[in-house]
Amino acid sequence: MKLAIALLAISAYGQTVEEELAAHVRLLTDWGGLVRYGSDNAELKPPKPGENRVVFLGDDVFDNWGEEFFAGKPYLNRGISKQTSPQMLVRFRQDVIALKPAVVIIQAGFNDFAGFAGPSTEGMIADNIMTMVELAKLHGIKVVLASTLPLNDSFGKIWTERTPAGKLIGFNGWMREYCTKNGHTFLDFYGALRTAKAWTNDGLRPNAAGYAVMKPLAEKAIAEALSRR
Repeated sequence: MKLAIALLAISAYGQTVEEELAAHVRLLTDWGGLVRYGSDNAELKPPKPGENRVVFLGDDVFDNWGEEFFAGKPYLNRGISKQTSPQMLVRFRQDVIALKPAVVIIQAGFNDFAGFAGPSTEGMIADNIMTMVELAKLHGIKVVLASTLPLNDSFGKIWTERTPAGKLIGFNGWMREYCTKNGHTFLDFYGALRTAKAWTNDGLRPNAAGYAVMKPLAEKAIAEALSRR
Protein backbone atom coordinates (compact mmCIF):
# COMPACT_ATOMS: atom_id res chain seq x y z
CA MET A 1 0.00 0.00 0.00
CA LYS A 2 2.78 2.45 0.92
CA LEU A 3 4.58 1.69 -2.35
CA ALA A 4 1.36 2.29 -4.29
CA ILE A 5 0.87 5.65 -2.59
CA ALA A 6 4.46 6.62 -3.26
CA LEU A 7 4.15 5.63 -6.91
CA LEU A 8 0.97 7.68 -7.21
CA ALA A 9 2.72 10.68 -5.71
CA ILE A 10 5.71 10.41 -8.02
CA SER A 11 3.42 9.82 -11.00
CA ALA A 12 1.68 13.08 -10.18
CA TYR A 13 5.12 14.62 -10.14
CA GLY A 14 5.32 14.13 -13.90
CA GLN A 15 7.32 10.91 -14.32
CA THR A 16 6.83 7.83 -16.46
CA VAL A 17 6.36 4.42 -14.84
CA GLU A 18 9.93 3.49 -15.82
CA GLU A 19 11.29 6.64 -14.16
CA GLU A 20 9.21 5.93 -11.07
CA LEU A 21 10.59 2.40 -10.73
CA ALA A 22 14.15 3.59 -11.36
CA ALA A 23 13.72 6.20 -8.62
CA HIS A 24 12.61 3.52 -6.16
CA VAL A 25 15.51 1.26 -7.07
CA ARG A 26 17.92 4.12 -6.37
CA LEU A 27 16.13 4.81 -3.09
CA LEU A 28 16.55 1.20 -1.99
CA THR A 29 20.17 0.78 -3.09
CA ASP A 30 21.54 4.25 -2.28
CA TRP A 31 19.11 5.93 0.10
CA GLY A 32 21.32 8.93 0.81
CA GLY A 33 22.27 9.54 -2.82
CA LEU A 34 26.00 9.20 -2.15
CA VAL A 35 26.68 7.71 -5.57
CA ARG A 36 25.27 10.64 -7.55
CA TYR A 37 28.21 13.02 -7.06
CA GLY A 38 30.79 10.61 -5.67
CA SER A 39 32.94 10.48 -8.81
CA ASP A 40 32.69 14.23 -9.43
CA ASN A 41 33.81 14.93 -5.87
CA ALA A 42 36.76 12.55 -6.17
CA GLU A 43 38.03 14.38 -9.26
CA LEU A 44 37.53 17.86 -7.82
CA LYS A 45 40.63 19.81 -6.89
CA PRO A 46 40.80 21.86 -3.65
CA PRO A 47 39.74 25.50 -3.92
CA LYS A 48 42.41 27.89 -5.17
CA PRO A 49 43.72 30.52 -2.72
CA GLY A 50 41.11 33.26 -2.42
CA GLU A 51 38.46 31.23 -4.23
CA ASN A 52 35.04 31.49 -2.62
CA ARG A 53 33.60 28.10 -3.52
CA VAL A 54 29.84 27.72 -3.04
CA VAL A 55 27.92 24.46 -2.79
CA PHE A 56 24.21 24.38 -3.65
CA LEU A 57 22.75 21.50 -1.62
CA GLY A 58 19.11 20.77 -2.30
CA ASP A 59 16.43 18.90 -4.16
CA ASP A 60 14.69 19.37 -7.53
CA VAL A 61 14.98 23.16 -7.36
CA PHE A 62 18.77 22.99 -7.59
CA ASP A 63 19.02 19.75 -9.56
CA ASN A 64 17.01 21.28 -12.42
CA TRP A 65 18.91 24.59 -12.43
CA GLY A 66 20.61 25.03 -15.79
CA GLU A 67 24.37 24.55 -16.04
CA GLU A 68 24.80 28.04 -17.50
CA PHE A 69 24.30 29.54 -14.02
CA PHE A 70 27.21 27.51 -12.61
CA ALA A 71 29.54 27.60 -15.61
CA GLY A 72 32.72 29.60 -15.06
CA LYS A 73 31.95 30.22 -11.39
CA PRO A 74 33.24 28.50 -8.26
CA TYR A 75 29.72 27.12 -7.74
CA LEU A 76 29.01 23.41 -7.33
CA ASN A 77 25.50 22.08 -7.87
CA ARG A 78 24.78 19.22 -5.51
CA GLY A 79 21.01 19.05 -5.92
CA ILE A 80 19.22 15.70 -6.21
CA SER A 81 15.59 15.49 -7.30
CA LYS A 82 13.11 14.11 -4.77
CA GLN A 83 15.58 14.33 -1.88
CA THR A 84 14.54 15.13 1.66
CA SER A 85 16.44 16.76 4.51
CA PRO A 86 17.54 13.48 6.20
CA GLN A 87 19.01 12.29 2.91
CA MET A 88 20.88 15.57 2.50
CA LEU A 89 22.19 15.20 6.03
CA VAL A 90 23.57 11.74 5.17
CA ARG A 91 25.58 13.15 2.27
CA PHE A 92 26.49 16.47 3.89
CA ARG A 93 30.05 15.43 4.72
CA GLN A 94 30.74 14.03 1.25
CA ASP A 95 28.94 16.67 -0.83
CA VAL A 96 29.67 19.76 1.28
CA ILE A 97 32.32 19.53 4.00
CA ALA A 98 34.83 17.52 1.95
CA LEU A 99 34.61 20.07 -0.89
CA LYS A 100 35.81 22.87 1.40
CA PRO A 101 33.40 25.59 0.28
CA ALA A 102 33.27 29.09 1.72
CA VAL A 103 29.46 29.02 1.57
CA VAL A 104 26.75 26.37 1.42
CA ILE A 105 23.20 27.13 0.32
CA ILE A 106 20.76 24.59 1.78
CA GLN A 107 17.31 24.26 0.25
CA ALA A 108 15.04 21.57 1.69
CA GLY A 109 11.60 20.98 3.12
CA PHE A 110 9.03 20.52 0.37
CA ASN A 111 9.81 16.87 -0.35
CA ASP A 112 9.81 16.16 3.40
CA PHE A 113 6.29 17.56 3.76
CA ALA A 114 5.25 15.67 0.61
CA GLY A 115 6.35 12.42 2.25
CA PHE A 116 8.92 11.18 -0.25
CA ALA A 117 10.93 9.50 2.53
CA GLY A 118 8.01 8.80 4.83
CA PRO A 119 6.01 11.00 7.22
CA SER A 120 7.83 14.10 8.41
CA THR A 121 6.99 16.99 10.71
CA GLU A 122 8.29 20.55 10.74
CA GLY A 123 10.24 19.72 13.88
CA MET A 124 11.96 16.77 12.20
CA ILE A 125 12.91 18.87 9.18
CA ALA A 126 14.15 21.66 11.43
CA ASP A 127 16.34 19.21 13.36
CA ASN A 128 17.97 17.97 10.16
CA ILE A 129 18.59 21.49 8.90
CA MET A 130 20.00 22.68 12.22
CA THR A 131 22.37 19.70 12.29
CA MET A 132 23.64 20.56 8.81
CA VAL A 133 24.07 24.19 9.83
CA GLU A 134 26.00 23.22 12.96
CA LEU A 135 28.27 20.92 10.94
CA ALA A 136 28.93 23.73 8.46
CA LYS A 137 29.73 26.17 11.26
CA LEU A 138 32.11 23.67 12.84
CA HIS A 139 34.06 23.56 9.57
CA GLY A 140 34.08 27.30 8.98
CA ILE A 141 31.48 27.26 6.20
CA LYS A 142 29.08 30.21 5.95
CA VAL A 143 25.41 29.20 5.66
CA VAL A 144 22.53 30.37 3.51
CA LEU A 145 19.13 28.79 4.14
CA ALA A 146 16.83 29.01 1.12
CA SER A 147 13.07 28.98 1.52
CA THR A 148 10.75 26.49 -0.10
CA LEU A 149 8.99 27.67 -3.25
CA PRO A 150 5.31 28.58 -3.64
CA LEU A 151 2.82 25.95 -4.76
CA ASN A 152 -0.56 26.14 -6.45
CA ASP A 153 -3.31 23.84 -7.68
CA SER A 154 -2.24 24.03 -11.31
CA PHE A 155 0.03 21.07 -10.61
CA GLY A 156 -2.61 19.01 -8.84
CA LYS A 157 -4.36 18.99 -5.48
CA ILE A 158 -2.33 15.99 -4.33
CA TRP A 159 0.46 18.45 -3.54
CA THR A 160 -1.52 21.35 -2.11
CA GLU A 161 -3.30 18.90 0.19
CA ARG A 162 0.01 17.47 1.41
CA THR A 163 1.84 20.79 1.55
CA PRO A 164 -0.70 23.57 2.12
CA ALA A 165 0.51 27.14 1.77
CA GLY A 166 0.16 27.77 5.50
CA LYS A 167 2.56 24.93 6.28
CA LEU A 168 5.18 26.19 3.82
CA ILE A 169 4.84 29.79 4.98
CA GLY A 170 5.18 28.72 8.60
CA PHE A 171 8.29 26.67 7.88
CA ASN A 172 9.86 29.48 5.88
CA GLY A 173 9.11 31.80 8.78
CA TRP A 174 10.94 29.46 11.14
CA MET A 175 13.99 29.45 8.84
CA ARG A 176 14.01 33.24 8.63
CA GLU A 177 13.85 33.58 12.42
CA TYR A 178 16.51 30.90 12.93
CA CYS A 179 18.87 32.70 10.54
CA THR A 180 18.28 36.04 12.25
CA LYS A 181 18.98 34.63 15.71
CA ASN A 182 22.06 32.68 14.68
CA GLY A 183 23.77 35.02 12.22
CA HIS A 184 23.07 33.14 9.00
CA THR A 185 21.64 34.37 5.70
CA PHE A 186 18.03 33.70 4.69
CA LEU A 187 17.25 33.44 0.97
CA ASP A 188 13.58 34.16 0.30
CA PHE A 189 12.73 32.46 -2.98
CA TYR A 190 9.12 32.07 -1.84
CA GLY A 191 8.44 35.78 -1.46
CA ALA A 192 10.01 36.68 -4.80
CA LEU A 193 8.31 33.95 -6.83
CA ARG A 194 4.92 34.35 -5.20
CA THR A 195 4.50 37.71 -6.93
CA ALA A 196 6.45 36.86 -10.11
CA LYS A 197 4.69 36.18 -13.40
CA ALA A 198 5.01 32.93 -15.36
CA TRP A 199 7.82 31.58 -13.14
CA THR A 200 6.61 27.98 -13.49
CA ASN A 201 4.98 25.77 -16.09
CA ASP A 202 3.45 23.29 -13.67
CA GLY A 203 2.80 25.24 -10.49
CA LEU A 204 5.70 23.62 -8.66
CA ARG A 205 9.06 23.72 -10.42
CA PRO A 206 10.78 26.85 -11.77
CA ASN A 207 11.13 27.37 -15.49
CA ALA A 208 13.72 29.61 -17.17
CA ALA A 209 11.82 32.73 -16.10
CA GLY A 210 11.70 31.47 -12.53
CA TYR A 211 15.41 30.80 -12.39
CA ALA A 212 16.02 34.26 -13.87
CA VAL A 213 14.27 35.67 -10.79
CA MET A 214 16.18 33.39 -8.43
CA LYS A 215 19.66 34.01 -9.86
CA PRO A 216 20.25 37.56 -8.54
CA LEU A 217 18.71 36.59 -5.20
CA ALA A 218 21.19 33.73 -4.85
CA GLU A 219 24.11 35.96 -5.83
CA LYS A 220 23.04 38.57 -3.28
CA ALA A 221 22.70 35.94 -0.56
CA ILE A 222 26.17 34.57 -1.31
CA ALA A 223 27.69 38.05 -1.06
CA GLU A 224 25.86 38.66 2.22
CA ALA A 225 27.05 35.37 3.67
CA LEU A 226 30.65 36.05 2.69
CA SER A 227 30.50 39.45 4.36
CA ARG A 228 29.47 37.95 7.71
CA ARG A 229 32.17 37.50 10.33
